[in-house]
This record gives sequence, structure tokens and C-alpha cells, in this order.
Amino acid sequence: MSTDDVLAGVGPRLRRIRKEREVTLAALSEATGISVSTLSRLESGLRRPSLELLLPIAQAHQVPLDELVGAPPVGDPRVRAKPIVRGGRTHWPLTRQPGGLQAFKVLEPQRKPAPDPRTHEGYEWLYVLSGKLRLVLGEHDVVLTAGEAAEFDTRVPHWFGSTGEGPVEFLSLFGPQGERMHVRARPARS
Repeated sequence: MSTDDVLAGVGPRLRRIRKEREVTLAALSEATGISVSTLSRLESGLRRPSLELLLPIAQAHQVPLDELVGAPPVGDPRVRAKPIVRGGRTHWPLTRQPGGLQAFKVLEPQRKPAPDPRTHEGYEWLYVLSGKLRLVLGEHDVVLTAGEAAEFDTRVPHWFGSTGEGPVEFLSLFGPQGERMHVRARPARS
């Protein structure tokens, strides 16, 4: 639906809501401070609705603004993405839209891989749900336990995984640039 279509539906909706509440244009004018002629032109579609006009009308009628503009109903908010297994890790996407902030629940099996720090543009947040997560970040080598979080600039060489003492389950969130491919932090040997 185009913006023009949405705006064209505002006038009739304003009139319907006002009439359902048995409010006259004069009474609505008094409650909003908007002239009767402006309200009449809004309802008939001769005046383009603006936020400055719609907000006081929504307040006067005690309705959410989306009811006046006819915002589409929100669909089912649940994310039902299938798990992705990469390098032995299972990732459950917690966001539907590509780009923007991305969130994953991750299950890392019990293993003790050698850290292989990498870098990329962006920013990342980790939150441990259960188990122990080893985080190598620049010169730091730390273990996060359930309930602990870490945030860092992903341009700093980093790696995270199991401590080898058991599986670890954690949440991973990263900003738009964080979805770019990781590249090796150390130079290739010649």
C-alpha cells in the first residue's frame, strides 16, 4: 500500500471515529485547538493529515495514532528460523530481517579448539546462558560463565568458543558490519 493510499484513508477513519464517539466537530475543535474548518477538510480529504494535526486528535479520542492512520496489524512476532550448523556450532537465528542488528542463540559443543583470532568491521555482544565461554580478545584471554556478558569492537582480533570443560550456550548480537566475513588478524606467512 502506498503512502498516498494510507493518507487517503485517514479522513474517512477520522470521521468514523468521531461519529462513533458522538463528538461534534465543534467539540473536537475545542478539545484539540484545531479549527472546525481544518477538521472538516481533514475528514473530507481536502487537507493532507500531518503529525501535528493527528496527535491532538488521537489524544482527544484516546486512541493510538496507528488507529487513525490505519497501520497494518502486526503479524506473528515469533521467529521460526531453522538452526544452522557451521563448524560444529549450532546457530539459531533470533532475527528475521537480513542487515541491521543480528541476534543468534549459539550452542558450542564440548571441545577444545585452538583459538584463531579474526577481525571484521562492527561491534559484537555475547551473553552466556549456560556453560563456560572462552573469549580471546586482543591480549585478553577470559572465561565467561552463565549470566556474564562481553561487548567489543570486532576490529580487535577476537575468538570465542568452548573451554573444553563442557558445551556452552550463549547469545551473540552484532551490528550491521558484523555480518561481514571474518578475515585473519595476523598476516599471511610468506
